[in-house]
Amino acid sequence: MSSTIAVVTPAFRAETTIVTTVRSVLAQTHTDWQLWLVADDGFDYAGFLAQHGIADARIIHTTSGGIGLGASRTRNVALEQITAPFVAILDADDRFKPNKLERAISALADHAIVTCALDVMTDSFDHLRFVGTGPDRVLTPGQHKWVSLSMDSMVIWDRRRTDARYDVTMSNMTDLELLLQLYRAVPASFHLGTPLHDYIKRSSSMSNGANVAAGMIASKTTLLDRLRAGAYGLPEADVTGLVDFLEISLVAEGEYAAALAARPGLLFEDHLEPRLQ
Repeated sequence: MSSTIAVVTPAFRAETTIVTTVRSVLAQTHTDWQLWLVADDGFDYAGFLAQHGIADARIIHTTSGGIGLGASRTRNVALEQITAPFVAILDADDRFKPNKLERAISALADHAIVTCALDVMTDSFDHLRFVGTGPDRVLTPGQHKWVSLSMDSMVIWDRRRTDARYDVTMSNMTDLELLLQLYRAVPASFHLGTPLHDYIKRSSSMSNGANVAAGMIASKTTLLDRLRAGAYGLPEADVTGLVDFLEISLVAEGEYAAALAARPGLLFEDHLEPRLQ
């Protein structure tokens, strides 16, 4: 049985980060992978990587078909073409720890969805904090966000058992929305409590910038409305867990600007986590 994992990386003006990102895939202990590098800026990433000594037949270069179409549309371009049984998501400024894919493949033998803890870092790869650490465990949809309270695009899934596409109508929270689609077909995910993904926090990133609250609030409100309307077909207990989390997170969004002004550099995770206790 094939154990190929297709890693999907959308790239937009990623020249300063993409070499490090790609090298983290090349360094994987599980070597049966494809890297779908999807340019959303018209840039020749194949030529650029070659200039840095990177040329590997497992790297598949393609394009979103436009300029600045956004990460959701760009990822979906790859998802429509992939034939590998497993898919992982890697942003063009993040990194995999060397054994991430190996650990994921092992867990995917028994679970259709796998997530992992994060090593949150600056763009200079200085450690800021961990998110989602602890024992490896099965999580229901209602439990997931209380453990993995930050990004959800670190998900890896078995496309034969569940599949989804990114919602291009949403400006934010599309990673969680994708995960909710995946939960439609399977009742739980498996969370690896070891930090296996370097998640880069930039001062201008979607989750750490000063001017993104409106988009985050709108997207979280959309998810709340969908959950309450039963859009994902989840059991009531899971809907309740997700709604409770999102309601707390919405309050935190509204208070984040003032908290950030009082404590420059405050991570949203550090702002949110005490409210979840």
